[in-house]
Amino acid sequence: MEIRKYTYKLYPNSKQESVLLEHLRLHQQLYNAALQERIEAYQKCGLSISYNDQQASLTKIRAEHPEYRALPCTSERMTLRRLDKAFRAFFQRVKRGQKAGFPRFKSLSRFNSFDLLEPKFSHNINGKHGRLFIKGVGHIKARGKCRIQGRIKTSQVQHKHGTWWLSLTIEGEASRQANNTKACGIDWGIEHLLTIVEQSGSYTHVKNPRYYKQEKDKQKALQRAISSKKRGSNQWKRSCKALSKFKRKQANRRKDDHHKLSAQIASQYALVVMEKLNIKNMSRSAKGTIEQPGKNVKQKSGLNREILDTAPSRLMSLIRYKVEETGGEFVESPTIKLKPSQRCPRCGYAHRGNRTTQADFTCTECGFNQNADVVSGINSLLWALGLGQEHAPEGYTLKPLLSSA
Repeated sequence: MEIRKYTYKLYPNSKQESVLLEHLRLHQQLYNAALQERIEAYQKCGLSISYNDQQASLTKIRAEHPEYRALPCTSERMTLRRLDKAFRAFFQRVKRGQKAGFPRFKSLSRFNSFDLLEPKFSHNINGKHGRLFIKGVGHIKARGKCRIQGRIKTSQVQHKHGTWWLSLTIEGEASRQANNTKACGIDWGIEHLLTIVEQSGSYTHVKNPRYYKQEKDKQKALQRAISSKKRGSNQWKRSCKALSKFKRKQANRRKDDHHKLSAQIASQYALVVMEKLNIKNMSRSAKGTIEQPGKNVKQKSGLNREILDTAPSRLMSLIRYKVEETGGEFVESPTIKLKPSQRCPRCGYAHRGNRTTQADFTCTECGFNQNADVVSGINSLLWALGLGQEHAPEGYTLKPLLSSA
């Protein structure tokens, strides 16, 4: 059984949209009231209020406030559960000595969704499009496609950028048709988004679109327009909406490109090997501390922006699950042990000095020269296959690589 998340776009009419906005406002007020109750109980009486205490008081709230009686009770409980999860995460961070981040009150602009425990959602036989029924709202048309049939584990109605969405998490059997028999090693990077190396030794560079760099001037102009307006004014709100729309389109482009690229890889390769990456460490700030300030902070900030602009974690996740859906295998090579970008695939010698530049690899032992991304991809692939020398691509020596790894 696999768990997949699918999103449907909702098309409420004008009356339904006003009711949905009212539902969202009531959930936001319930969340803030529950947070206020927890804070005051601890400050005045030293009491810690639990989720069970607050959900038990829902009966009284629904009896005294007819507007809450119109909402599904289970949906209101999910809002209280959301606050409880925020407190649990807060206490866990305190125990670990991390920055605490106490749960805060939410304005309506920061509270953009509410949950449905058992959504009444029906779609066509092929999983394409459907209708959602919400108590007090009625049936709402939905457009989208779900590739698997199964049990709905979670559901959420979201309001983003003036548009309504239904997010479903479904547990079921996932499968994907493909005629994939080949193996490849993939290296992620900044200069090239992906470098795909096949067992034959041939390779393909996938261009990095650099979404931020292409449109950073437009984004900065939209940000300046916001800063020049009076906060809270109608013009300020319009400028904020324009920036939000711009970022949404940019995110949608990135997501669409990643889905197409990952589907293409899954359809062609039965074995995909990628170097294990720690994106959190790679994109860590270089500011340092007051006592020990960092170096090249501005350059590192620009590199971090380029790294996050490619959304590497999501891209790897898409490739992984789509390859597995075809019945293939996704493997991560051990970066620290293998050193794929520093190890020569011809003689097996691994040294930091082999990387003469970010893009160029020249072995200081045997003089082998190749693009560094290609070297990383071929090393990861050979490590995963564990082949003997008779199966190695032309020009590559496997025995030193395997014995050293």
